[in-house]
Amino acid sequence: MFAKNVGQSDRIIRAIVGIVAIIAFFMISGGWSWLLLVVGIVMLATAALGTCPPYALLGINTCKLKS
Repeated sequence: MFAKNVGQSDRIIRAIVGIVAIIAFFMISGGWSWLLLVVGIVMLATAALGTCPPYALLGINTCKLKS
C-alpha cells in the first residue's frame, strides 16, 4: 500500500513517544487526555507499519535504502 519511509531510529522514537502518550492518557484527566490517546495510537501505528503518510506527502524518507 504505502512504501516504507520511516527508518529504524525514527521508528524507535515514535514507539517510545507513543507509549509515553498512552501512559499519560491514563494519568491525566480532562479533555486534552483524549488527544494524548490519539497521538499515542498514531505514533505506535506508524512505528509498527514503518510508513508515515505525511512523510510521503512531503517527500521525507528516513528509511535507509538497501544497496
